[in-house]
Amino acid sequence: MGHLRDGRWIADLEQPTNAAGEFVRTRAKFRNWIRADGSTRYAVEPSRYHLYAAHACPWAHRALIARSLLGMQDAISLSIVHPLMLEDGWVFRDEEGLVPDPIFGAQALWEIYVKADPKCTGKATVPVLFDRKTGTIVSNQSREILRMFTTELAALHTNDRELCPEHLRTRIDETISAIYRPINNGVYRAGFAANQEAHERAVRELFLALDHWEHVLAHQRFTCGDTLTEADICLFTTLFRFDLVYATHFKCNIRRLAEYPNLFGFVRDVYQTPGVAQTCDPARIKLHYFGSHRFLNPRGIVPLGFHIDYDAPHERARIGRARLTGS
Repeated sequence: MGHLRDGRWIADLEQPTNAAGEFVRTRAKFRNWIRADGSTRYAVEPSRYHLYAAHACPWAHRALIARSLLGMQDAISLSIVHPLMLEDGWVFRDEEGLVPDPIFGAQALWEIYVKADPKCTGKATVPVLFDRKTGTIVSNQSREILRMFTTELAALHTNDRELCPEHLRTRIDETISAIYRPINNGVYRAGFAANQEAHERAVRELFLALDHWEHVLAHQRFTCGDTLTEADICLFTTLFRFDLVYATHFKCNIRRLAEYPNLFGFVRDVYQTPGVAQTCDPARIKLHYFGSHRFLNPRGIVPLGFHIDYDAPHERARIGRARLTGS
C-alpha cells in the first residue's frame, strides 16, 4: 500500500515482517482524543469532524457501524475511498457508492496525512478522524475512534443506544484486547506471513480463538452478555469478511465460518441489526483484498466465492431469553 517518508509518498506493495517471518502491524501515528469535558483542544461540536473510511477495511468498518448505529450521520461527515489500494494507497474516486474528499479535494488519502503533518512518516491508513477547525487528524487508531464515538461524542447521538455502557466497560475492553491478536490481527498474520512456520502459528492461534468464541456464544447472545457492544462490532467486522476473503485469500481454511453455527449466527444477528447492513459491501471487500494484494494474487482475479446468506434467520435472541428464564 506504500508509505510516507518525511511527507513524501513511496510506493511499496509488500507488507512488513520481522526476522521470524511474522507480519508486523504499523502503529497508529495520530492518537489524540475528543473529550466531552473539554480537557483537550478537540471539543464536541456537530459538523466539526470528518471521517475518512473504506467499506473494504475491517478497522474502518468499526467506525462506520458505530456512526450508523448511534445516528451520527449528520453530525460527522464522511468520505469513502476506492476499494483498490495499489501504488498510491487508498484513493478517492467520484463513483457510485464512494464519497470524495470534500475538505481539500485530495486524490489520495496520504495527502490528508501530509496536510496534518507535512513531514509525516508512516502508513496512510483508514479510518481517519479529521478536525476541520484545527486542520489536523485527531486519530487514525480504530479502537480509539470507536470509543470516542460511543462515549465522548454522546451529545451527538440521535438515539439512546449504548455501545459502551459504564457497567460493562472493563469487560468490553478485556474482550476487545482478547480478540485482537488471534482474530482481528490474526487473519493478517496468517495471510501476510513470510514463511510456513509463521503462517501455521497464526492459523492455529486463530482457530483456537474461534473455537473458544463458538463455545462462549453458545451460551450468550453477544460477546459481553445479552447487549450489543463495541466488542461485538470489533469481532463482527473480521468475521463478516472471513468466508468472503480470509478463508481463501489469507489461507485461513481449517474451517469456514459457516461451519461454526454460533459464530455464523452471531454474524447474521449483528448484520441484521438496523443500521449495520448498509455499512457492509461484500463486492468491494472482495475487490479490495483480491485486487490490491498483488504479491499474493498477481493477476488480481476476484473469485465468485461461496454463497453467504447474511439475511437467513439466526434465532440468537432465544439465547438471551434462555439466560433470563433459566431454561
